[in-house]
Amino acid sequence: MASRKTSIMEAAARVIARRGVRGLRVEELAAEAGVSTALIYYHFKDRTGILRQTLEFINDRAERYTTERAADAPPLTPREELEQTLLLELQDSVEVRENSTAWGELRASAVFDGTLREDLARATRIWVQEIAELLGAVRPMSSAVALAGAAERLTALLEGLSVRWLSGSLPLAHARTLMVDAIDAEVARLGS
Repeated sequence: MASRKTSIMEAAARVIARRGVRGLRVEELAAEAGVSTALIYYHFKDRTGILRQTLEFINDRAERYTTERAADAPPLTPREELEQTLLLELQDSVEVRENSTAWGELRASAVFDGTLREDLARATRIWVQEIAELLGAVRPMSSAVALAGAAERLTALLEGLSVRWLSGSLPLAHARTLMVDAIDAEVARLGS
């Protein structure tokens, strides 16, 4: 049963990435996932449940693809781990494109519909905190306030770069270079 629910979540991320939150229709989601609409309602109760669980799914998926390492891979320095975590959000794979696009669509929907606003804010706070912790490993003598500010700037920049890359207004390689430059600047700022 869990694999069926996962396939529905994967389909929901695809549909939201393609059509946006307003374009999400339960019938289309069922067809995309190859299941009945009754099964969708069984798992998610309503459209809001689908959106909330899709948000959780894409967050979990991003956590996986930004933190997974091969068992035999050498350990990363704190700086390398920070850079890799952020840059893996800017990679040309179907999974990352779907995740980033769906995240942007969910965030955009919160402008006019507050249903997911709290969930998105909580997910963003967690993401900022995770980046602040990585920054803290790079610059352990930095204050919590300074780390949080740097993490906020880096995650906001990453979202903006992602939107520009996905919309075709910024080449991926240049987006990655800009991200590395921003990481360098924030780490240097924390060291001063």
